[in-house]
Amino acid sequence: MTTILTTLSTQEFNQDTGKAKKAANNGPVFITDDGRPAYVLLSIEHYQALLGSSASILDMLKMEGDDDIEFDPPRASKLYRPADFS
Repeated sequence: MTTILTTLSTQEFNQDTGKAKKAANNGPVFITDDGRPAYVLLSIEHYQALLGSSASILDMLKMEGDDDIEFDPPRASKLYRPADFS
């Protein structure tokens, strides 16, 4: 499929969001403010292709080879004060 770049002013986008959504199926839609690109509308498929990764958040946070990191978080009792009901 050929990628088609579309540019719409903010006013055009606000007046016809359906047109913008249809155009986003063929490629990015640049939305301009005062003639300058301000936003980009993408279909979810184009967005996911742009990301190029299907890794989970757990995979991204995983630190290979660093299994011996020490972590001693503060006790919850140090983070709050008991309520005073007097």
